[in-house]
Amino acid sequence: MRLGLLTGGGDCPGLNAVIRAVVIAGHVVHRDDAVGFLDGWRGVLEDRCTTLDPDRCADLLPVGGTVLGTSRTNPFAEPEGPERLMATVERRKVEAMIVIGGEDTLGVAHRMHSMGLPVVGVPKTIDNDLSATEVTFGFDTAVQTATDAIDRLRTTAESHHRVIVCEVMGRHAGWIATQAGIAGGAAEILVPEVPFDMDQVCERLVRRHERGRFFSVVVISEGAFPLSGPDAESARRATATDSTDQFGHVRLGGIGAWLASEIERRTGYESRVTTLGHVQRGGTPTAFDRVLATRFGVAAVAAAHDGAFGTMVALQAGAIVRVPLESAITAPKTLDLSLLEDVAAPFLG
Repeated sequence: MRLGLLTGGGDCPGLNAVIRAVVIAGHVVHRDDAVGFLDGWRGVLEDRCTTLDPDRCADLLPVGGTVLGTSRTNPFAEPEGPERLMATVERRKVEAMIVIGGEDTLGVAHRMHSMGLPVVGVPKTIDNDLSATEVTFGFDTAVQTATDAIDRLRTTAESHHRVIVCEVMGRHAGWIATQAGIAGGAAEILVPEVPFDMDQVCERLVRRHERGRFFSVVVISEGAFPLSGPDAESARRATATDSTDQFGHVRLGGIGAWLASEIERRTGYESRVTTLGHVQRGGTPTAFDRVLATRFGVAAVAAAHDGAFGTMVALQAGAIVRVPLESAITAPKTLDLSLLEDVAAPFLG
């Protein structure tokens, strides 16, 4: 079988491990050959691809990013996009497409499958907000990176008696902020699922100061926001942007800087902000992410050979299973609030 691969959306650690697993498992088990389309769906639109073989992919396991490149291209926003995709797949004699991506990339895969494209999905989102799978590769690495940063910020915050705000990724879901915040002993964890009250945040920081804790690390997701009212309007003005991608997502960033400024203004405590940004995406994946990515890649090849098109491989109860692509993209998987209410709450403030 000839396999086609692409990686779409934001990069994250573990993408190359999936590519390696698909190519090597396909070759060893089924004598498959593989082509990789460059820069996500854009490469299929423009018929740009590269041959992938076991020798080329053998050393990809610890390498961050994606050797195929990526983009946030939406073929349905391009002139005759779906037709061009199908023509490229036919021209390259691809018999199965392995699509590695998040909600948007897999959403395109789902729509293309309904048009006849033989596709198997592999879940990828650093925010861990994709439905139908318990966890996505790259998330563990991002949490570890954020935790390492919080540990470092904690020592400088303590030395200077400062409040340091650490802004992490998380558009709709606060998984990274919550798990890294718990692991790093944050004083406050603010997430998109729970709009925060700025006055209450400052009150808790003041009480902490009065108990002799003269420093605090506050972890906030990039998509977190204050409760509706003057604070929400002030934050909106400070973070406003007109920049959107082809899927209509607004570029986020700046809520951490706004929060640090408000904390200093209201409490008088010297405050600083560190925005981790793309450092969470880069670098070598953790052992957990390497293993999960490999399991996903092997399972995707098996699904293709079983003719299980229109499905996505997923992790459920420790096992790799197949789920309909549609179930993976129906709604984002938001934070399990018990992590905040039961696990984190006793240690905050």
